[in-house]
Amino acid sequence: MRHLMSPLDFTTEELDSLFDLANDIERNPDKYAHACEGKILATCFYEPSTRTRLSFESAMTRLGGRVIGFADASSSSASKGESVSDTIRIISCYADICAMRHPKEGAPMVAAEKSAIPVINAGDGGHQHPTQTLTDLLTIRSLKGRLGNFTIGLCGDLKFGRTVHSLINALVRYDNIRFVFISPEELKVPDYITDMLKDKGIPYQEVIRLEQIMPALDLLYMTRVQKERFFNEEDYVRLKDFYILNASKLTLAKKDMLVLHPLPRVNEISVEVDDDPRAVYFKQAQFGVYVRMALILTLLGKER
Repeated sequence: MRHLMSPLDFTTEELDSLFDLANDIERNPDKYAHACEGKILATCFYEPSTRTRLSFESAMTRLGGRVIGFADASSSSASKGESVSDTIRIISCYADICAMRHPKEGAPMVAAEKSAIPVINAGDGGHQHPTQTLTDLLTIRSLKGRLGNFTIGLCGDLKFGRTVHSLINALVRYDNIRFVFISPEELKVPDYITDMLKDKGIPYQEVIRLEQIMPALDLLYMTRVQKERFFNEEDYVRLKDFYILNASKLTLAKKDMLVLHPLPRVNEISVEVDDDPRAVYFKQAQFGVYVRMALILTLLGKER
């Protein structure tokens, strides 16, 4: 039995196989329409989510399986004080695979240690969001044709953004990646990430203004300033509008640069950008369904 706690749980070769499967699902959905008949996915979401939870549910439904679970901790026995360990033991009696989101870092790992079924980390606090990272990698590989040999700018909340941290850790395994971190001083990428990049000899640059670096980018990964990660309202209000990508700023970018965003957006990308062919964040959400379908099949041993 295998779990997914981090994108690094899969080798790059295994990721290639996973992405090949996801691309095949995209091209031939009918081929997989009954692949998980008789199987049940439990979605245990202790924290609000739209895209991740619904894309997991959509993925299992498209595979012919069924879904049970809860979308809020208050509607689970956690509200009565039940531990994650006990919850997953019970869920293991009811389902064949579980996707868990939790506000506490490491909670899905605790669940995996006690689980009798595969557990997928669907986001744990500010720590990891591996299936979003798999979505990001699949999007880049499908639309750019490669994973490697590009400059990627990551913009916005780089301190608390688990999607950013996961993506950086995944991309360092590929060749010739150059990182540009675009954020205000208060939301800089954590030291442990820049220390890791230094140790690996991977080039990175930290800037405050998006405009100054835009012409050099092959990919721009936008993030929102996350209100739920702040301890006081004043800091959030001061920083939430620090970066807004609009059509004017996009004129500085390469013609084939891609704009990604894990969503939800607030106002960090103007709606006028949506019609630009370089804006691929809604395609990115669709790729999220395909990669989660491929992941479910793989963890259940049904990928063949």
